Amino acid sequence: MAISVGDRLPDVTLTKAGPEGPEKVQTSDYFAGKTVALFSVPGAFTPTCSARHLPGYVEKAAELKAKGVDEIVATAVNDAFVLGAWKSANGADEVTMLADGNGEFAEAVGLTMDGSGFGMGKRGQRYSMLVKDGVVTQINIEQPGDFSVSSAEHMLGQL
Repeated sequence: MAISVGDRLPDVTLTKAGPEGPEKVQTSDYFAGKTVALFSVPGAFTPTCSARHLPGYVEKAAELKAKGVDEIVATAVNDAFVLGAWKSANGADEVTMLADGNGEFAEAVGLTMDGSGFGMGKRGQRYSMLVKDGVVTQINIEQPGDFSVSSAEHMLGQL
């Protein structure tokens, strides 16, 4: 069952690419005390993710922050090195990349997809959520192949 509005994020370990290499991030600590616009993509460097999803959050970062978002976070079932390279390749300094390399976060929030037909294996679905102090206050889950409700523009309309 997918996570819902009012649910607390599950406590799992994600990974962030840091200056000294991968850094472990515990979700219970990381999301505490702040408002986070979190979005998930099926994979870094994939067409829609790179052409529309990430660029939208980069472009709208100042507007999201002006409406009370403290941090913008992207997650994907990729390793921290891939997400770090994706961030650099897209000039996405405004977005924190949290790698879900083993898909544990995607599984814990109930938002996995089977990308085996594309050679991608188990991945996280495309979605966005607004998280306040670790609790989901908005969630926007895309239908397979769609890109609309998880966009930065849609989230801006919800704030």
